[in-house]
Amino acid sequence: MSVARSTFLTPEEYLEHERKAEYKSEYLRGEVFAMAGASPLHALIITNLVREFSQALRSRNCNVYSSDLRVRVRPTGLFTYPDVVVVCGAAEFADDQDDTLTNPTLIVEVLSESTQNYDRGQKFQHYRTLPSLREYLTVGQDAVHIEQWTRQPDGRWLLTESSDPAAELVFDSIGVRIGIATLYEKVELPAVE
Repeated sequence: MSVARSTFLTPEEYLEHERKAEYKSEYLRGEVFAMAGASPLHALIITNLVREFSQALRSRNCNVYSSDLRVRVRPTGLFTYPDVVVVCGAAEFADDQDDTLTNPTLIVEVLSESTQNYDRGQKFQHYRTLPSLREYLTVGQDAVHIEQWTRQPDGRWLLTESSDPAAELVFDSIGVRIGIATLYEKVELPAVE
């Protein structure tokens, strides 16, 4: 997360400002945090994810959204822009503007050097409070590495990791299987030293 602005805002003031802003910002407990732009690798992985999920879910009652759709984590007050969101069933929104989703089924974050600790730590703590969330995926952008967290029937979260491009990801929450190699299609990863 980036540096916060010093002015305290209510959630309503944040949304009013955010809907007019030329750039995206996250919000938590009165503070607004500017978001950094994405690298070409980051953007390409997001494009691949959206393509694969959209294709797999074409005939299902699920929608796939890229990082332009805001998500509100009601239990903690976080407003954020995940890299990819899937919602199955009727989408629920924070208000009548229909631009702030509150019931994601699956969330994906593509990790960068500056955000990976936050995405794996505090941000995931926020996401876990969403009753609708069934799976959380983090995708490495500097190496093939996937961390898939799946909510179990008893509420615990099960981690499955893979760094094998030949492996397949199984998303039980949305009934989809996707090859890891397709997520990295056309992505030129940095050489390992």
